[in-house]
Amino acid sequence: MKISSRGRYGLRAIVDIASWGGENGDKCVTLKSVAERNGISENYLEQLAAALKKAGYVKSVRGAQGGYVLAVRPGGVTAAEILKSLEGPMYPTECVNAGSAGAGCGASCENCVTKGVWDKLYASLNDTLSSITLEDLVNEYKRLRGHPGPAGAAMTAENRRPS
Repeated sequence: MKISSRGRYGLRAIVDIASWGGENGDKCVTLKSVAERNGISENYLEQLAAALKKAGYVKSVRGAQGGYVLAVRPGGVTAAEILKSLEGPMYPTECVNAGSAGAGCGASCENCVTKGVWDKLYASLNDTLSSITLEDLVNEYKRLRGHPGPAGAAMTAENRRPS
């Protein structure tokens, strides 16, 4: 199972916005700055920001000092929720999806010898992603990049791009 670039980059983008959005999440973060810090195309980020906005995770602010701000409490949203809004359901196979009885198994799911494997994989993935909050990811971002804090002092060359 592989998470697409949409999920990976979207999660990185919202973590960046949350990290640089000020103590109260009220400082606008431009997609240009997110792109520079994360090595992601600004055009692609526009698509991801639109999806995150539609899901209610970020808000856009127009104007010269505009950009994106977090619309949720970082501790109140999980990596699972964000990824599902970007990727859709994350079933490892179609037969795990209860609404698709028998799909992908070639037989009824009740008789599929490998269905238990896929069910366990899905449960484990979902449990892991649901245990990680956006706040956890922001704290890890700051630890790894030496980020000065949400108020966002000047960036250094070391934390401008991912390692």
